[in-house]
Amino acid sequence: MIVVDTNVLAYLLIPGKFTESAERLFSADAEWAAPVLWRSELRNVLATYVRAGKFELADAVAMYSRASAIVGLDQYDVDTLEVLRLSSESGCSAYDCEYVALAEFLDVRLVTADAKLLKAFPGRAGALSDA
Repeated sequence: MIVVDTNVLAYLLIPGKFTESAERLFSADAEWAAPVLWRSELRNVLATYVRAGKFELADAVAMYSRASAIVGLDQYDVDTLEVLRLSSESGCSAYDCEYVALAEFLDVRLVTADAKLLKAFPGRAGALSDA
């Protein structure tokens, strides 16, 4: 099991230059976990693509459904105190620290393409490009 942030999910679902890396990661470990926040973040990404005319609403709904199947029951509420502590100590957003807090709680790796998270949490966060 690994924790993935929303950008990794989006790269898996939305064809682009990082899709191949996300597919390799999924092939290596298909048990992906995320904080419940992933739902709202992915909805926002998909809505942005729909508004920009990059794909249709039905496509966005299908992508969201696929992401829901991937994460499945491996979505968690995270501890507020831990998120705020991590954010305060690292300077990263509380949103981003939800993923770190979950990875710490589960004692697994967080995979991300977020440079700030990678720099702030080198012992916990690993780059998608290294997958």
